[in-house]
Amino acid sequence: MSASPSPALNGVPAQDEPATPVGIRFIALYALGQLGLWAGLLTPIVVTLSVKVGAIDPEGKAASLGLILSVGAFLSMAITPIWGNLSDRTTSRFGRRRPWLAGGALAGAAGLLIMAVAQNVPTILLGWCVTQAGYNAAQAALNAIIPDHVPEQQRGRVSGILGPMSNIGILVGTFLTTMVVGSTSLMFLLPGVFTFAAIGLLITFLPDQPADRGQLGPFRPLDLLRSLWVNPFAHRDFGWAFAGRFLIFTGNAFKLTFGFYVITDRLGYSPAEAVALVFTATLVFTAASLLTATFGGWLSDRTGRRKVFVLLASLIMGAGLLTLGFTTSYAQYLIGSAILGLGTGTYLAVDMALVVRVLPNPDNAAKDLGVFQIANSLPQSLAPLIAPLFLTIGGGDQNYPAAFTAALVFAVLGALTVIPIRKVR
Repeated sequence: MSASPSPALNGVPAQDEPATPVGIRFIALYALGQLGLWAGLLTPIVVTLSVKVGAIDPEGKAASLGLILSVGAFLSMAITPIWGNLSDRTTSRFGRRRPWLAGGALAGAAGLLIMAVAQNVPTILLGWCVTQAGYNAAQAALNAIIPDHVPEQQRGRVSGILGPMSNIGILVGTFLTTMVVGSTSLMFLLPGVFTFAAIGLLITFLPDQPADRGQLGPFRPLDLLRSLWVNPFAHRDFGWAFAGRFLIFTGNAFKLTFGFYVITDRLGYSPAEAVALVFTATLVFTAASLLTATFGGWLSDRTGRRKVFVLLASLIMGAGLLTLGFTTSYAQYLIGSAILGLGTGTYLAVDMALVVRVLPNPDNAAKDLGVFQIANSLPQSLAPLIAPLFLTIGGGDQNYPAAFTAALVFAVLGALTVIPIRKVR
């Protein structure tokens, strides 16, 4: 039986909790859509922005890259909850999620095109902002598919399958860049084409209903600002889950932002060699995450427990980050990638199931998950800004051991935030 509907919030009518289990085709297409989105959004962070900025501004590459990623992440933080709120209220005959998936994929591809032809840092920044705005519109709709369609008893397993998609997306994106390493423009564009194709397949088969116009309350411009806020004191479990994701992703953002430069600056490889080495490290990371993601999600569903899995996975991620920061060889870099992958697989699988369980209102899922997306996006802004505090310890700007020790501290603090959560075991 379906659970009782929740009261309406922000003018969005309450709906029953999904009760019918989702099938293999639904899960496969949903996973493909997530994979495609991450390929388009994360490949620039991991590889192509570093290559492009390093070629245009070799002397100030770290500062320029930090500026671009910070502005883009702040934009993502501000705009994703708004997209989610609008998606919850969309009455299009095509549904309330599909228009945002299609439009977001198109806008994201347009941003990649701008970066592909850019000849200076400001133009790259413009392209990255367009990419973030587009792909985060799609992400807001994608995140809401779990509470829209997946019943509680399947969420750990489904999240276990979806969790590694960000890692596989990076893997696919970096593989595509290795095929066209001689053309920076194609290194941006190929992942965008893949993203559009993957989301297009999901849109074709996604069961999606529009919001009921007759049940929607009045919409006011002030509601857009309210999209950015969930009271952490009124919804304490959600607040603790938000804090945990923010801290974990702050630590992980050190790796996303500076992993490429660890290979070039600390290990001494050229940028062209580093592209292939990043792909190999991503392959190791993804294989390790796959080992734990599905099993961790299944075991979490089976035991009915989420918190212990999130806590242990966060600590393992911290150990992987520390290994990467102290690496003195590429083999050690691969070991660190594997450890980080083992923790990340279980973390992403179980933490999403935990978050969906503590949403303030599942009927306003896209908006609330959009607020939660801030915990993913804000670290991408903060890490490049605070990392120089550690990178410059002892002189110079390449103290990666100090920076990644700080990443470990963030991961440990993130692990501890799961303890006060009460609604989930």
